[in-house]
Amino acid sequence: MASDMHMPGPVCLIENTDTQLVVNPEALKILSAITQPMVVVAIVGLYRTGKSYLMNKLAGQKKGFSLGSTVQSHTKGIWMWCVPHPKKPNYTLVLLDTEGLGDVEKGDNQNDSWIFALAILLSSTFVYNSMGTINQQAMDQLHYVTELTKKIRAKSSPDANEDEDSADFVSFFPDFVWTLRDFSLDLEVDGQPISADAYLQNSLKLKQGTSPKDEKFNLPRLCIRKFFPKKKCFIFDQPTHRKKLGQLETMHDDELDPEFVQQAADFCSYIFTNSKVKTLSGGIQVNGPRLETLVMTYVDAISSGDLPCMENAVLALAQIENSAAVKKAIAYYDQQMGEKVELPTETLQELLDLHMASEKEAIEVFMKNSFKDVNHLFQKELAAQLEKRREDFYKENIKASSDHCSALLKDIFHSLEEDIKQGVYSKPGGYRLLMQTVNELKKKYLQEPRKGIQSEEILQAYLMSKESVIDAILQTDQTLTEKEKEIEVQRVKAESAEAAAKMLEEIQKKNQQMMEEKEKSYQEHVKQLTEKMEQEKAQLMAEQERAMALKLKEQALLLKEGFQNESRQLQREIDSLKNNMARPSSDSCIII
Repeated sequence: MASDMHMPGPVCLIENTDTQLVVNPEALKILSAITQPMVVVAIVGLYRTGKSYLMNKLAGQKKGFSLGSTVQSHTKGIWMWCVPHPKKPNYTLVLLDTEGLGDVEKGDNQNDSWIFALAILLSSTFVYNSMGTINQQAMDQLHYVTELTKKIRAKSSPDANEDEDSADFVSFFPDFVWTLRDFSLDLEVDGQPISADAYLQNSLKLKQGTSPKDEKFNLPRLCIRKFFPKKKCFIFDQPTHRKKLGQLETMHDDELDPEFVQQAADFCSYIFTNSKVKTLSGGIQVNGPRLETLVMTYVDAISSGDLPCMENAVLALAQIENSAAVKKAIAYYDQQMGEKVELPTETLQELLDLHMASEKEAIEVFMKNSFKDVNHLFQKELAAQLEKRREDFYKENIKASSDHCSALLKDIFHSLEEDIKQGVYSKPGGYRLLMQTVNELKKKYLQEPRKGIQSEEILQAYLMSKESVIDAILQTDQTLTEKEKEIEVQRVKAESAEAAAKMLEEIQKKNQQMMEEKEKSYQEHVKQLTEKMEQEKAQLMAEQERAMALKLKEQALLLKEGFQNESRQLQREIDSLKNNMARPSSDSCIII
């Protein structure tokens, strides 16, 4: 996807109008066309803090996201710019710029919290942009983070309370980057220089005490520490003289403060190198259509008065993609069978082997393109459609064989039927001559290739239709005695009975083959489902282990800092996670 071809500039993704959040169809259309995995970087912060400038730098452009030059907030809602990732070929970098939080002109700021929450839900890297140092005022302005437990649900279960549910945030929240603009202090503690990351870590330390003031101090810090898996900090000097800030879009780097230019370059380099692909539970990498679904699901939930729920969003996405996966698998099966099958097949087993090979690969296509198939409903749908196609091919094969054999018999026996009409066999010795001719023509018919599975049945039906004619010639043949005629009648009856028994045996054999094929099909579904479930189980275990490691690390820090109560609360989360990891899966491999 070329930036200049598809997105020369940003478009509004979610518009904030009249206190309503509305998704822009034009932006969704752009997303639906991008099949590459996406690295999603969102930036939030108070209005007029220079968020848009950083996003333009990430886009590699001077202009794009509106900077504005007054204290008026320019960005309304969430704006999106999709550009080719500068460091990762075949990946798309999605930049989400949000309207300034706390804009007094808006009057009603109720959507600020929703925009903050949406930026977290949609991104893989979340940038919080603020002016100056990390002091209590900066933390107070970041109160949105303390409201996340009331704005976001991890699971759809109505039984989980806010604290239990928020314990899962760390498993799907983005990395957290705090950018500090116009930073004028020296980075040092006790006279010793420290890094920006150490400064952030030091700023997130809690205060001993249980007063309301202490709790207000600690809550945003504790939320940042617990919710975000990875935390990073960048400081920026003032880019230029205050009076020239409105000209940033037109100024070249050599006109800006050299320290600021280097700091901006370091920030961009970090984002390009370290920001991960947006990934959902189960290791599902987000591409354009998936991000489109997430946006619609979350905004629809907010608009209807519900909380945006991560689990529900993934399930909504799974519904769409699993339905598409069934269609893709069936289309693959149809293509393979169309290329490989030539009806009629010589034997039923030949057809069933072709079906089994195509079905196996079709199931693989489904497994590759599906996820979160609750109760295996979509795989059951696939199994039912594949079974119907097998039955349809079986019927088509019978018809193709029957039609071919009937036409063949008509052609081979045409001269015989003409001779019968002309009375060629209605003379003494005519019966033996007739039977000799019939046997020769039968031999010729049987030597014809690729007659299919109805070859014998159609032949016997044809001969049976001629029994009355043949018997009339037998009875009028004066060279045969009555005894010989009787013997011949019994022989013909015995042959007919033997042929009928053989046909019945063939039908039973075909039925047995079809039953065996159905069992093979079931076992193939179970085999591939078992393998997929094992992979998903390993993926889930890895996710839970990562979350466990982050919680244990945070607990160790809390204990080191002397916060016993907070450590005990975290221990409850750890115990809950351990129980989830130890709990056997309730899912089974029963699909029929």
